[in-house]
Amino acid sequence: MKKVTHLAGALMIGATLLSGPLFAQGAPQTVSLVTVDVQKLATGFRTTKVVGSTVVNETNDTVGTIDDLIVTPNETVPYAVLSVGGFLGMGKKLVVVPYSSLQAGKGHMVLAGATKQSLKALAEFQYSTEQ
Repeated sequence: MKKVTHLAGALMIGATLLSGPLFAQGAPQTVSLVTVDVQKLATGFRTTKVVGSTVVNETNDTVGTIDDLIVTPNETVPYAVLSVGGFLGMGKKLVVVPYSSLQAGKGHMVLAGATKQSLKALAEFQYSTEQ
C-alpha cells in the first residue's frame, strides 16, 4: 500500500512539474524602457512635498491645500485633490483640478483665477471605497 501511495504522489509531482508554472497564464508582456533626462527631472517636485502644500491665487489669497495627487490608468495628466474651506478638518470639501493648472511658487502652489467660492462651487470629490 505504501508503494502505491508513493507512486501516486510521484506521479502528481511529475505532472505538476511538466505542466508548467501556473502563473504563466495570459498574454506575454513586453516592457519598453524610456530614456529620462534625470537632471531635468531632479528639478521637479516630489509628491511628498506637494501634498499638504498651500494653494493660493495670483493675489496670494489662500484658497485651499493639496490633499492628494491622483493618476488614472487612462489619462496622461495627474489630478490634484484640493481641500477647500473648513476649520481643523471639519466642513472641508474636496475638489479636483488638473495638476497642470497649478504653478509652483515659493513654498506654495498657485492656482490662477481661483477663489474659495469658485472652488466650493465645483463638484465634490469622494475617494472610491474600492481602493
